Amino acid sequence: MPELQGIIPPMVTPFDEDGEFLEAEHRADVRFMIAEASVPAVAVCGSTGEGHTVTTDETRRITGATVEEAAGRAAVITGIIANSTRLAIERGKAVADLGAAALQVTPVHYLFRPDDESMLRHFDSISQATGLPVIIYNVVPWSYLSPAALGRILRDADGVIGVKQSAADMKALADLLVQAEEIGQSKRVRILSAVDALLYPSFQLGAHGAIAAILAAVPDVCVDLWKAVERGDHVRALRLHKRLLPLWDAIDGPNLPANVKTAMRLQGRNGGVPRAPMPASSQEQTQRIEAALSNVRSA
Repeated sequence: MPELQGIIPPMVTPFDEDGEFLEAEHRADVRFMIAEASVPAVAVCGSTGEGHTVTTDETRRITGATVEEAAGRAAVITGIIANSTRLAIERGKAVADLGAAALQVTPVHYLFRPDDESMLRHFDSISQATGLPVIIYNVVPWSYLSPAALGRILRDADGVIGVKQSAADMKALADLLVQAEEIGQSKRVRILSAVDALLYPSFQLGAHGAIAAILAAVPDVCVDLWKAVERGDHVRALRLHKRLLPLWDAIDGPNLPANVKTAMRLQGRNGGVPRAPMPASSQEQTQRIEAALSNVRSA
């Protein structure tokens, strides 16, 4: 399995006005991520990629185009946002022959939360049935997994190899990193930050990388931040953090994927439009994003 660490942008899914996938535009952004931003991996069909709206066939098509365009230069993680183990396995099997490095899987996202034992079986079954490593995307508020529950899954489910910790919960991230060190004696796990506003402290704490929306908006700047922390240049890292924070404040919102696409467009990258019923960025949002980008690029 390729090393999954560092800056891993969760790519948007470009749609046209009819909601059709724009493959050429997507391929162009894959090339940008690898050639211009120098990322080691990308993730598709996650929440930034509006993965909750895509079908199994679309998941296969998006993954296939990404793997083909990456051509071994970067790993590809496929997101699965599904409400049953059966559907998650169906989607995982649909991409299993394409060369994806891992699956990024949320807990079920409807109202009814399985207990922790059922959660363990859910993720374990997906990895076993698909033959692919699973990274748990811990983001769904009513299906939120505690560090203790995640630690148990990481220990007991052989195919579960990491956690993408979201929900702005730095305490959970810190707890998970401690558990990862303990588990590391028998199994190498990856704890990735999705705390967009606090990437710098996440990296200082020892996060193995990040999969977070802001990475899709300005991947090169986030790579700069990661490398600054790696080499111990905390003066530059803190400066970048302070410039990235207003951008996160500008793109954060119920239409986050649309706002990331706006940030891309303002920098000459075509991310298409959001799939209905998600609204496009408002004029006020666009102005805030433009101002924040100007500040980021002045670094």
